[in-house]
Amino acid sequence: MKLLLIEDDKKIATTLKRGLEGEGFTVEAAFDGTEGLWRAREGSYDALIVDLMLPGTNGFRICADLREDGDWTPILVLTAKDGEYDHTEALDTGADDYLTKPFSFPILVARLRALLRRTTGANPVPLEAGDLRIDPGQRRAWRGDVEIELTARQFDVLEFLMRRAGQVITKAEILSGVWEYDFDGDPNIVEVYIRRLRTRIDQPFERRAIETVRGAGYRLASDGG
Repeated sequence: MKLLLIEDDKKIATTLKRGLEGEGFTVEAAFDGTEGLWRAREGSYDALIVDLMLPGTNGFRICADLREDGDWTPILVLTAKDGEYDHTEALDTGADDYLTKPFSFPILVARLRALLRRTTGANPVPLEAGDLRIDPGQRRAWRGDVEIELTARQFDVLEFLMRRAGQVITKAEILSGVWEYDFDGDPNIVEVYIRRLRTRIDQPFERRAIETVRGAGYRLASDGG
């Protein structure tokens, strides 16, 4: 998923960009509203994260101008302005969601994922890693021509790993990405689900797609193992 972050505070923008890339997103950043609006119009993004108080074109205007253009790319407003009139104006001018600073990063990621699910859930793109294939829309998985039965949570974990195939993913990142911010149980649940996934997608096919990276986390081979 490709995001455009429009934020004039470079420290916040740099931290957010690094964190979102760690969650598997591709992120481009613009540091003023005029550049941000130009990038939004010229590029192709799955979602925008927009501050309201920007030099050049402000966030309200960015939302309004894109909607007037017929561009319905999802917009998450991220701002220090927490008044109800600011919130109302942002939504009325075209924003899809609104989060005030200071904010929790896991909640930001969860809200962003929820926004993307609402807007792209009707036709999500199938994911492949070698002969391992999933269809997020139908929530089905295959090894070659053999369909693999997975529980809902097993599928969520596999989808998260496949969206970042080839990358090392920490246990904390899996918890945040799959269980989101409402998880309050034992973090070792990740190990349980990794073991269960291996018995479904690897062992019956004599594969080792899911690798444990000692001291770091897990990695799903980009070629499917």
